[in-house]
Amino acid sequence: MAQHILALAAEESPERLQEALQSLEESERGETAALLRGIFKGSPCSQRSGVLRRLQVYKYCIPLVESGDLHLGKVSEIIGLLMLEARLLPGHALAELATLFVDVIKSGSLSNGKSLELFSTVLTALAGSKESLAYGKGELNGEEFKKQLINTLCSSKWDPRSVIHLVNMFRDIPLSGEELQFVVEKVLRMFSKLDLQEIPPLVYQLLLLSAKGSKKTVLEGIISFFNQLDKKQKEEKRFPQSVDLEVATMPLDQLRYVEGTVILHIVSVINLDQDLGEELIRHLKTEQQKDPSRALCPFSVALLLSVAVKHRLQEQIFDFLKTSITRSCKDLQFLQASKFLQDLFSQQYDVTAVILEVVKNSAFGWDHVTQGLVDLGFSLMESYEPKKPFGGKAADTSYGLSKMPAQQACKLGASILLETFKVHEPIRSDILEQVLNRVLTKAASPVSHFIDLLSNIVVSAPLVLQTSSSKVTETFDNLSFLPIDTVQGLLRAVQPLLKVSMSVRDSLILVLQKAIFSRQLDARKAAVAGFLLLLRNFKILGSLSSSQCSQAIGATQVQADVHACYNSAANEAFCLEILGSLRRCLSQQADVRLMLYEGFYDVLRRNSQLAGSIMETLLSQIKQYYLPQPDLLPPLKLEGCIMAQGDQIFLQEPLAHLLCCIQHCLTWYKSTVRLCQGAEDDDEEEDVGYEQNFEEMLESVTRRMIKSELEDFELDKSADFSLSSGVGVKNNIYAIQVMGICEVLIEYNFNIGNFSRNKFEDVLGLFTCYNRLSEILKEKAGKNKSTLGNKTARSFLSMGFVSTLLTALFRDNAQSHEESLAVLRSSTEFLRYAVSVALQKVQQLEETGQTDGPDGQNPEKMFQNLCKITRVLLWRYTSIPTVVEESGKKKGKSISLLCLEGLLRIFNTVQQLYAARIPQFLQALDITDGDAGEMDINVTEKAAFQIRQFQRSLVNQFSSAEDDFNSKEMQSLIAVLSTLSKLLDPASQQFLQFLTWTVKICKENALEDITCCKGLLSLLFSLHVLYKSPVSLLRELAQDIHACLGDIDQDIEVESRSHFAIVNARTAAPTVCLLVLGQVDKVLEEVDWLIKKLSSLGSDTSEDSSQATNQTQALEKGVILQLGTLLTVYHELVQTALPAGSCVDTLLRSLSKTYAILTSLIKHYIQACRSTSNTIPGRLEKLVKLSGSHLTPQCYSFITYVQNIHNESLNFAEEKKKKKKEDEAAAISTVMAKVLRETKPIPNLIFAIEQYEKFLIHLSKKSKVNLMQYMKLSTSRDFRINASMLDSALQEHNTEDAENEPDNDQSGTAEQADENQEPKKKRQRKK
Repeated sequence: MAQHILALAAEESPERLQEALQSLEESERGETAALLRGIFKGSPCSQRSGVLRRLQVYKYCIPLVESGDLHLGKVSEIIGLLMLEARLLPGHALAELATLFVDVIKSGSLSNGKSLELFSTVLTALAGSKESLAYGKGELNGEEFKKQLINTLCSSKWDPRSVIHLVNMFRDIPLSGEELQFVVEKVLRMFSKLDLQEIPPLVYQLLLLSAKGSKKTVLEGIISFFNQLDKKQKEEKRFPQSVDLEVATMPLDQLRYVEGTVILHIVSVINLDQDLGEELIRHLKTEQQKDPSRALCPFSVALLLSVAVKHRLQEQIFDFLKTSITRSCKDLQFLQASKFLQDLFSQQYDVTAVILEVVKNSAFGWDHVTQGLVDLGFSLMESYEPKKPFGGKAADTSYGLSKMPAQQACKLGASILLETFKVHEPIRSDILEQVLNRVLTKAASPVSHFIDLLSNIVVSAPLVLQTSSSKVTETFDNLSFLPIDTVQGLLRAVQPLLKVSMSVRDSLILVLQKAIFSRQLDARKAAVAGFLLLLRNFKILGSLSSSQCSQAIGATQVQADVHACYNSAANEAFCLEILGSLRRCLSQQADVRLMLYEGFYDVLRRNSQLAGSIMETLLSQIKQYYLPQPDLLPPLKLEGCIMAQGDQIFLQEPLAHLLCCIQHCLTWYKSTVRLCQGAEDDDEEEDVGYEQNFEEMLESVTRRMIKSELEDFELDKSADFSLSSGVGVKNNIYAIQVMGICEVLIEYNFNIGNFSRNKFEDVLGLFTCYNRLSEILKEKAGKNKSTLGNKTARSFLSMGFVSTLLTALFRDNAQSHEESLAVLRSSTEFLRYAVSVALQKVQQLEETGQTDGPDGQNPEKMFQNLCKITRVLLWRYTSIPTVVEESGKKKGKSISLLCLEGLLRIFNTVQQLYAARIPQFLQALDITDGDAGEMDINVTEKAAFQIRQFQRSLVNQFSSAEDDFNSKEMQSLIAVLSTLSKLLDPASQQFLQFLTWTVKICKENALEDITCCKGLLSLLFSLHVLYKSPVSLLRELAQDIHACLGDIDQDIEVESRSHFAIVNARTAAPTVCLLVLGQVDKVLEEVDWLIKKLSSLGSDTSEDSSQATNQTQALEKGVILQLGTLLTVYHELVQTALPAGSCVDTLLRSLSKTYAILTSLIKHYIQACRSTSNTIPGRLEKLVKLSGSHLTPQCYSFITYVQNIHNESLNFAEEKKKKKKEDEAAAISTVMAKVLRETKPIPNLIFAIEQYEKFLIHLSKKSKVNLMQYMKLSTSRDFRINASMLDSALQEHNTEDAENEPDNDQSGTAEQADENQEPKKKRQRKK
């Protein structure tokens, strides 16, 4: 049969062949391949008819293969045979065949894409054909024909089902760069038309195709596509009602799974092709300069983190991400500080939100991203950890607001780890282990950020710790080597685990018991801290519940007290055993005892069943120092509290702390336990015994302390208090202990006194003893000029008591209390003492986030106490002004001034520690509201009300007589107003009113106090930048400075245009001048930042070009207007006769910076002229004209002026040298060094001006606009010989030859800067 077909195939007419083929039986059709081979054999390409037949076969086979009727094996066989034979076809046949394929693709009749393997062969063969082929009306060679076909193909419509097959086909065709770009762009356009599930395989094929080139386009297209999808998804989430049914996108989880698969594909291709990874980083870096929101979207960040797992690229990727994070934080900070920038950039990009979104997205099975997230989190925390100052304690930022970009980056690292921990179970133990490792290995540097993270991790999933308990016990083994702060933080963080796991608790106890007997003091302190923590958290059955009982534990951890009876009994034995261990510590160093005394109160409050044991311990301890005989003075053995080692004397027993602990425990015991004890309690008598003992003891000590003279303690005015001798150290220790004991007894007697007159007289008696000692210590410290002596000893009064005492002294109007309180109110010293202790407590809270004494670590109680104290201080300050108050002949600050200082500290502290609770704080201060609800508190209104009170006080200061003017008070008032102004909303009416008032104050008051002037102007600037750009304000201030100081040309009289009375002869220079230049520098920084943004926008060639153009024009307008006004500011300042020194130096540097920024702007326009045919805007021409007329000539005049004033100082030095040669040598060299230093910026300024003019010439050529017509070449830089000066120089040459030599040396230094001034200088020197 095959032979018959071959014979027919050899004939010219195909009819008989077709007839024979159609008449074949079903059984005879099986051998399709053999049949085709027969046809091809009988149709040689050398004959035209053979070629035609072959073409007929191809035209028939292509639809047949795509029909899907044949078995796949058969299809492959046919295609293989056709591919082999295709290479033999002549060029015109290949062209016809290729065109046929293009038509098939256009019509969308491809089903399985198998025939495309043949198309790739046809195109490849066509490309190699040298034959001229007809195309349209002309002729093309094979390569050009192939290019036209690909162009046609990419311009036509593709069936979405065949896109993947087409991409696969293009991989097998040799493509030029241009052709590849066509194909890639077409495929990327097809993304949006495909079903989401089809995207990952298409992406994979596209990435394989990118091995030929166009890597950047491929990556950019993929990232951009998923970024758009994410944005759409967010929009739908935000406005679900506005979405039409047709436009609704896919479900979120489906999108996330597709994104995850695509990321995996990209990573797997990067593993094979490292260049793709490099290209990805390069592309994102470039994009980030233009538009960070496009470069770092959730998809691209996830992609980067997945790629980062490959170590070769990890460092590059993390460096890029860290730089992007800090830059984003800096930009946000920059924008928030300036209304001018906010108006230009309405949308603010925040990379931290993007990265946290990646963590959230990774919950959808993105396991390949998690390792990168963990590594990035730790990398951020380590790179931007809190820094430890040299020789000091690390700045703890855990309780404050993160203001600096580095702090925000560190905080972001912690957030990434915490959120990843919550989302991904498999990686939890790894994160935990790494955190614990860092706590151990970074002991020398601050680890508070890691401990905070650990604490948050434990709270979020406490039971995870059980699986990692071995790691925790391993950490415990190293406790004795860690600093005490780290130990306390670590134990607090893992405390929930101790309730869950008995084995961990037992291992901790073993470690602590060993540590108690360690040689290292830190180890013993760690043991005490650990034991106190255990006592606080293992409650004994019957203990009173406390609102601060134990750390909140999640529902999964149900306190783990499953066997409640067993646990309570076991806990009792366990706690008593620990107390036994702690008793041993009472014979150790003062630091260890101190920790115990500070910790017992908390233990008692949380575990009331231990009251008996603790009371007994304290009683036996105090009895060692208490002298029970009623008439013996003093009542306590102070010599037992110190210990001598050779020449050195140490405190052995912190007696005041012991007494303080007793007093707090007793107060709590009386108020709480006795109320709850039943009559049947067996221990009642014993407990009452403790209570009675303590009360009698404290009563006796109070009575005898009041009677005691300072001589009884071996302390009086003649005693030695110097810290260099043993006796002095001993006396200092005694004094501090006695003062502490007095304070403890003051608090105790006030609390139990119940407003009885006798008790308050005792309080005053104790204060008299305290005050006498305090005065002596201050006096001695003043004489010794000792820094240590000047530090006030920390007060023993608790924060709660301070707030109660202040309220009683200043705000208690109860009739029944009046007589007793009059005793305390009669002593101004006592009132001043109460306020100064409050000030000290607030300062401690601000610096460390907690205070000494009960509830000092409880933020809620501290906040309530702060509110109470603020109410009292505010009332006291506003009711009794400082002027009215008699500060008398006594030394020290008035009470009103102390109140004001206290308020300033409190306002700062609240904004730092309690930012979230500012509304409640302001509500608490508003006495008129009473207990109004906390709903919808308007912070701006409340803050404005408080601001008005302080505004009145400031106005009163201005209107007071000169003798009553108090500079310190005014400084504090301005600082308070600055602090409160941060609470106002810059868009509110109240903010505008406050700004207007501040401007009015500065305009109308001729304030001569330099510090107050500085404070007031700084306040004005800080407000003004949040309302609008301050350039016009700066111009007015510059005009005032010019009018005040006069012109550099003495013949010119400056028109007096006084806008601001605050600028006067005393404040104009250097104070106001330096402040104005400082603010100018900030504006220059903003302009510089904007020019960089402009340059990146200029290089952006994306689709949103019209939007980018509008933004560019807005930015250019903003930059030019700012610079234009700044030039007028400089125009005034460079004509001002500024005194030599910091003002001149700062102005010269600032001018250099301005010219550098003007040059950057000109460079931007040069670039813009290169890339587009745009002409330069008229605004820029005006700016250049302004710089040529109002700045450059004046700059050169100013340089001359500066050199003249320096020459005068040199002449003065020379005259001195003639009188006293040797004695004044050092002074002269100092003057010369100063002159050299101050003239250093001059060459830099001239260089900056020349650079500016150089680039102006370039821009003039590019834009065909002559910008140099506005720039005049300065006469001071032309070299010309002044005849009269030359004559005078020649006449004096012979007489003063010796004098010229040093002059010539000196003149050489300025030669580079200003050549034609040389003769003038010499003439002036010889006068």
